Amino acid sequence: MRITLVEDNIGLAKGIAYRLEDAGHAVDLLHDGDAAEAFLKDDASDLIILDINLPGKDGLSLLKALRSREDQRPVILLTARAETEDRVIGLDAGADDYLIKPFEMAELEARVRALSRRRAIPQRLMQEIGPLQFDHGARQLFDGDNPIEMPRRELSVFECLLSADGRLVSKTALLDHAYGVGADVEEKVVEVYISRIRSRLKPFGVSIKAQRGLGYQLLVEDEPEV
Repeated sequence: MRITLVEDNIGLAKGIAYRLEDAGHAVDLLHDGDAAEAFLKDDASDLIILDINLPGKDGLSLLKALRSREDQRPVILLTARAETEDRVIGLDAGADDYLIKPFEMAELEARVRALSRRRAIPQRLMQEIGPLQFDHGARQLFDGDNPIEMPRRELSVFECLLSADGRLVSKTALLDHAYGVGADVEEKVVEVYISRIRSRLKPFGVSIKAQRGLGYQLLVEDEPEV
């Protein structure tokens, strides 16, 4: 899952991002409200973790702006305000959950898992690709009843290609999905992941076609090998 994290405490933000990435998520990290306002209008994250007290535009204003344009992505608010009234204000503004600082990272991870299960997924929960099936909820690819294992970065790249429904996906988009926007990762890493995913999919007649300078697309071309 791709998560946008808006938190001005650099140390805390890096700690949260590390734990979420270690759990297999891609994280886009921002530290002020003004940058977040512009970013959130065009990003494609699945969930937002939003601090209330931010330099520039505050978190509640960002949340209200999201909901006013009918953006229904799940939002977890982070705040040092413990009063019940403050929690009510945040939930009434459209937050799906609320965490009071300081909190345990394990609790945040649990809240993220809970919201990921509850959120409305636009794709089918089980999507077919040739003879294979991908369970979006479990993030697992199957050949019948047999799971096809992929390391988490490969899985993120595969998910991004699958969601494109046969359209071309650039290397940059694949990297952003796997690592988060602006991550310091070379594009050639994508080539390694693509090569490994190709090897896993080839026996099932599923291929990844490259178009030089444009990107990759996931296709069903051949009958599965007997």
